[in-house]
Amino acid sequence: MTLSLNSSTDRSSDPKLLSPLTLAFLGDTVFDLFVREMLVREANRPSNKLHKLAVERVCAASQAYAARELTESGFLTDEETAVLRRGRNAHTNHLPKNATECDYHLATGLEALFGYLYLSGDETRLRVIFDEICRIFDRKEKETLCKHEQ
Repeated sequence: MTLSLNSSTDRSSDPKLLSPLTLAFLGDTVFDLFVREMLVREANRPSNKLHKLAVERVCAASQAYAARELTESGFLTDEETAVLRRGRNAHTNHLPKNATECDYHLATGLEALFGYLYLSGDETRLRVIFDEICRIFDRKEKETLCKHEQ
């Protein structure tokens, strides 16, 4: 599947000029779409199971975990790290009830990065980062299973 990425040269949608919260607003949807697409491609499941699995991956705690792993491993470019940092440091007037403040801000940073790359038209890099996030989630799930078995 190919996204219809915006390749417009309209300065009003230049991702470098948009606020990090505006980027996160869009990036939240892009990330959610990638997760849903991945889950549907994995297996034909009942919709309630798909929803549960999607929520586990798009919640602030999971996104924050992925953001930490991406930055600590040096996976992101300097530009991507700067966008994530801008999103993380953005002042929000809202905190969800099921997330810590730290996790919420890191998740906002990751969403800002997804919005930035989407508006930049860089679907290839979006897919590379998302694939790495999937590997991060898989490793985390395996570690959790191993701890439960001990």
